[in-house]
This record gives sequence, structure tokens and C-alpha cells, in this order.
Amino acid sequence: MTHDVPDRNTASRATDRPGDASPFALGLLLRQAHWRAAAVMGEALRPLGIELRHFAVLIVLVNRGPTVQRDLATATGSDKAGIMRVVDDLERKGLAVRRSVPGDRRVRAVEITPRGLELFDAAHVAAEPLAERLVAELGPGEPEKLKDLLTRFAYRADDNE
Repeated sequence: MTHDVPDRNTASRATDRPGDASPFALGLLLRQAHWRAAAVMGEALRPLGIELRHFAVLIVLVNRGPTVQRDLATATGSDKAGIMRVVDDLERKGLAVRRSVPGDRRVRAVEITPRGLELFDAAHVAAEPLAERLVAELGPGEPEKLKDLLTRFAYRADDNE
């Protein structure tokens, strides 16, 4: 019976199940891990009145300082319309402001406010126990190992060249 023998010319089918041998398995696992982590971190941010998309912009502003919207869109994987909505939300909440860029009146940089910094710090405090819960099923040293592996995967050495 030839139909019992797998055809080596047929690609493995992605199943999105643990142990999947598909070439898509890693991407599917990363997607599932992202969804799980995003849900947990969203839970930490909800009482503070913001979402992950807002927090992603605050992270960029804390790390880079005042940043033009075009660069915020690139840094957060957003598009022009999406980043405008997020910045509008942050301005309405008093967490960020747009300021003119010297030398180019058409360009506006987004800057975090003192209130935005307070919320940023509060978010970290709120997220700590939830982050611990997220990795509670891992063994000793595994959360650090996972973070190291993901860092090396996400920020390949040749990306800096």
C-alpha cells in the first residue's frame, strides 16, 4: 500500500499543535506566545487606562526621547493612521504631547509628559506579578534562558552591521 508511506515531496502541514514539524512551527509558536504574553500584559495595563499599543509608544519615547511620528510608526510596527490615533489617545490622556521640530514646521515630535512617565513606571509595578505568572510553569533559570534566546533571535548580530 503506497498510500501508507509519506510522500517526501509533500510539505509538512502546519497544525499549530505542540510538536509540529512544519517549517512554520516556530512562527506559529512565537505567534501563540505573543498572544499569551500580550493578553497578560494587557491585563496589567487595563486598570491604568491604556492598551499595549499605547505602552509600545511610551517605551519608544522613554528610550529615544522626543520622536517624530514617522519614526514612532516604524519603531512600533504601526502605520501612519494607526500611530496618529495612538498619539491622539496619549495626548488626550495627558501622557504625551506633540511639539514642533526646530527647522521644519511641518514635522512634529512626540514627547512623553511627566504624567506619562508616572504611568510608565506604574505599569512596570503592575506588570511584575503578572510577568511572574506568565513564566510560572518554567523551571529554575528557564525564564532567563528563554529571554536570552528570544533576544538573540529577535536582534540578530548581523542586523547591527
